[in-house]
Amino acid sequence: MSTRRRRLADRPVFRRARLRFAAPLLLLPTLGNAAPVELQLTFDNLRDQRGLIQVCLTRSAKHFPDCGGDPAAIKRTVPADTHSLRLTLPKEGSYALSVLHDANANGRVDKTLGIPREGFGFSRNPPIRFGPPKFESTLLDLGPGVTQETVRMKYIL
Repeated sequence: MSTRRRRLADRPVFRRARLRFAAPLLLLPTLGNAAPVELQLTFDNLRDQRGLIQVCLTRSAKHFPDCGGDPAAIKRTVPADTHSLRLTLPKEGSYALSVLHDANANGRVDKTLGIPREGFGFSRNPPIRFGPPKFESTLLDLGPGVTQETVRMKYIL
């Protein structure tokens, strides 16, 4: 560096400018170290280990409980002999979870007279009356770190 440039760079105005532009760069490593938002699911009361378990996690009441048409929904399908699952979420917030034990692995809920023949469950294990529970009764507030949730599967028929 030439002596003229060195003299200009040592002036107080230029030193402040260097700090102003360098300070945000010093913060970048701390921004990337935010704790991930994770949900550790355990499936309780599975009738058998045949078929698949379909998991749907959504933030939208409009797309609950099947997540159909929700581009932001998190969906996973695992073998029914899997008793736990860990999901990494894009951001913290309130989510509703629905779980289906698709015993014959046909990708849909089998019903008889409108009553599900396969097992199902929801976050926070709300009581089931006529139809699925309300979206608000299944909401989980998820923050940084790992949240544990046990879903108790229910079978009507």
